[in-house]
Amino acid sequence: MTYDALRRGRISQHGRCYSVTTVAYHRTPWFLDLACARAAIRELRGTTHLFGAGTLAWVLMPDHLHWLLSIEGDAKLTDVLRRFKSRSARAVNGVLRRTGPIWQRAYYDHALRREEDLRFAARYLIGNPLRAGLVTEAGGYPHWDAVWVTSQGPEV
Repeated sequence: MTYDALRRGRISQHGRCYSVTTVAYHRTPWFLDLACARAAIRELRGTTHLFGAGTLAWVLMPDHLHWLLSIEGDAKLTDVLRRFKSRSARAVNGVLRRTGPIWQRAYYDHALRREEDLRFAARYLIGNPLRAGLVTEAGGYPHWDAVWVTSQGPEV
């Protein structure tokens, strides 16, 4: 099945929350590099503000991103993801002094339906570094944030 076939029939709904996973090109662990991770995080935050989408939680793993966001206003999920990938690729490539893709073209999204689903999804995605063996305690991973946490990590 092609990427376009996967996207066919998908729509963004105002006020709907989505859990999105997008993977680095060839699963390259770009984000083990602190400067690359921070560049991508700056663009994630900037893209959210640009489109008026609401970020509820995210975790940037070495080779992929989990993002829990709400679609607000006239924003469309595809536009938010396209803009984030474009801007973050430009920023990460600048850090690495290279050109070329940073993200795979496709992404996985799942629309969430109830308030309980939001907290469950946030806990699950924030637990990814622990399950992957990158840290020994949940709060020990530096590249994550959630609206339910008052402050997290250094300023980007």
